[in-house]
Amino acid sequence: MTEAWLAVLQFADGLFPAGGFAHSFGLETYAQEGGVRDRAGLEAFVAAHLEGSAGPCDAVAAAVAVRLAAAGDVAAWVALDERLEAMKAVPETRAASRQMGRQTLRVAIALGGDAVLADLGRAVDDGLAPGHHAAVFGATLGRAGAEPAAVAAAYLHSTAALLVGAGLRLIALGQVDGQRVLAAMRPRIARLAAAAATATAGDMWSFNPALELAGVRHAALDSRLFRS
Repeated sequence: MTEAWLAVLQFADGLFPAGGFAHSFGLETYAQEGGVRDRAGLEAFVAAHLEGSAGPCDAVAAAVAVRLAAAGDVAAWVALDERLEAMKAVPETRAASRQMGRQTLRVAIALGGDAVLADLGRAVDDGLAPGHHAAVFGATLGRAGAEPAAVAAAYLHSTAALLVGAGLRLIALGQVDGQRVLAAMRPRIARLAAAAATATAGDMWSFNPALELAGVRHAALDSRLFRS
């Protein structure tokens, strides 16, 4: 179990080369338009992202992917990945999730000779699966022996940390305030992760219209620091 926990820490670390630093998932739009300008605004944005999409959609997908990968069920994993594709309506967000997932999968395959991960890599390379981040994150850690609840919590924490990191670059906010936002998310992440751990793919949902509209408007901003 210690090795599985270390794998969770490695793949959820902000220094893991998934490319998340290049994305704000609509936060840049809010910052430029004045909707997020302080710690309270950033905390509200992160909470909305977790509650409306990352928790009920991506964290559930990660937890389900843990079980599918542990069982070596590649076909069901591909179906789960395709479900994620259909649920990500904003082009930039969809592309970001694909990019982060494919990079994560490449690194995971390079770290060791896992036959199931290699099969997933071939499915993505052959165009049979989009390779979304949550599905890859869960599958990789499922092969490492991690439990669904821990993986869902790690996914949500890494998502919150990504958004806080973007916020620190976009608004006048110090590192301590950024850590306060992350600390405030702990009860929310614990609750969402617990729900995700027992959910099925059919339970996945996402409803975040304001953040999705911000994601759409992001493509038309005059200047952009982030790709989404």
